[in-house]
Amino acid sequence: MTYLLLNAVFLAVAALVAAVAGVRRLISHRFVLAVAIAVTLTLMLTAVFDNLMIGAGLFSYDPEHISGLFVLLAPIEDFAYPLAAAILLPALWALVGGTRLGQTDE
Repeated sequence: MTYLLLNAVFLAVAALVAAVAGVRRLISHRFVLAVAIAVTLTLMLTAVFDNLMIGAGLFSYDPEHISGLFVLLAPIEDFAYPLAAAILLPALWALVGGTRLGQTDE
């Protein structure tokens, strides 16, 4: 199994959970903006630190299991897990009864 296929499963689950939260109207426009900011920052940090770690030789990927698309030294597959987490975790928080994201109780 390639990393890209495995990542597709995680991203599909994250998208499904976020869609359920959206259908249940547990998210607002502020929620979407907050998630977009979190996704952007998370992907930027992933790009910086994964490239540093790969460059230092701390880990590598089997070339047979990656797509061949890179952001400097980091394969594009490296970015799926932080993307899924930045989408999935706030949506789960909304679904399990956390505060309604983007809304106040005033």
